[in-house]
Parts: sequence; C-alpha cells; structure tokens
Amino acid sequence: MHQPNKAKKHAALLDRAARHIGVDLQDKAISGALPFDGIADAVLRCMQCASPNDCARWLETPSDVSGQPPEYCRNAGLLAHLRADPA
Repeated sequence: MHQPNKAKKHAALLDRAARHIGVDLQDKAISGALPFDGIADAVLRCMQCASPNDCARWLETPSDVSGQPPEYCRNAGLLAHLRADPA
C-alpha cells in the first residue's frame, strides 16, 4: 500500500476509534487539549500498528463512550487521556 493511502486509512481508523469511545479529535485540537501535530503523531503511531484489521473489527462493535480502546492500540493512552480531559 502506498504511504498516502496507508496514512488516510490509519487517519480514518484513528478518528473512528476516538469517536467510538466518545472523543472528537477536532474538538480536542480546537480546544488546545491536543496539539494539531499531535494528531499527525497519533496517525504515524497508528500506521505502525500490527493489528489494523483487529481494530476495524473492534470498530464494528457497538460504540462505548465510556469504554477504552483495545490494549494493542498504539494510541490507547492518548485516547484515554483525551476522553478523561473535559476540555
């Protein structure tokens, strides 16, 4: 897969994962809770994931805004932090 396509795929997975647990990455960036380059860094971490198909399957489960991302998620800590941040 070409890098631009891979980046788009993982950006979409990251955004879907965030929304799946009740986090709006755009709102977090606008509020200052997440630097704009933090999104790019998170996409790069996501691109290094060995389990994107597992992530896609997880995203097909019912959304759980009080839940956590899977343990294998390279952005689990970031997403959990953003979910807990009221900003």
